[in-house]
Amino acid sequence: MQKQSQTVLVVAPHPDDETLGVGATLLKHHKNGDRLFWLIMTSVTDDSNFTAEFRTKRTQEIKEVSRMYGFQKTLELPFRPTRLDTYPRGDLVSSVSKVIQEVKPDTLYIPNRSDVHTDHRITFEVMMACSKSFRYPFLKRVLMYETPSETDAVPPSREEAFIPNVFVDVEEFFEQKIKIMSLYTSEVGKHPFPRSPETLRALAAYRGSLAHMKQAEAFCLLKELC
Repeated sequence: MQKQSQTVLVVAPHPDDETLGVGATLLKHHKNGDRLFWLIMTSVTDDSNFTAEFRTKRTQEIKEVSRMYGFQKTLELPFRPTRLDTYPRGDLVSSVSKVIQEVKPDTLYIPNRSDVHTDHRITFEVMMACSKSFRYPFLKRVLMYETPSETDAVPPSREEAFIPNVFVDVEEFFEQKIKIMSLYTSEVGKHPFPRSPETLRALAAYRGSLAHMKQAEAFCLLKELC
């Protein structure tokens, strides 16, 4: 019996979060014939504190990253980076809800609820509001991903900890993830920077060791409707 393809939506507060947290898993989804969509919660608009050169470069990066993952569609919301907490929550929920209704994903990847970056925490809260089963009955699975430099920087308490319970074997796809991440030249640094290739490989090896895999990406399963 042939496995039915999935419709997958990955939600990134900023471009690069999708690759840091879910990159190799997305490549695996694509190989399996699943339909992929990318929602970016923020945009570097003309009225933001970014140079025209950076805005042009970021547009090119998003276009190339989208191509390399094989996204069916990339959707960017017009909210300013580092400012999600300044927008009315209703505006954020309404904008995201329209995307959810358009894409109708059955699988949703969202950032960790306790990441240090406020944009990540706001995104998590908005996405939980947009994943209620009675409003979005097509949504069957919601997973929370970790983002190096954000998830690992939270206070060391049980309430804030990222404790994964889903591990995806990504050995076949991991070096392609590193290649895609390298497109974000302003976001990658030399080891021991947390978004260096060496650190990403170390995290994948550690997560893999927890599930008897060589390399894995890890998630917290928040909802699964069977």
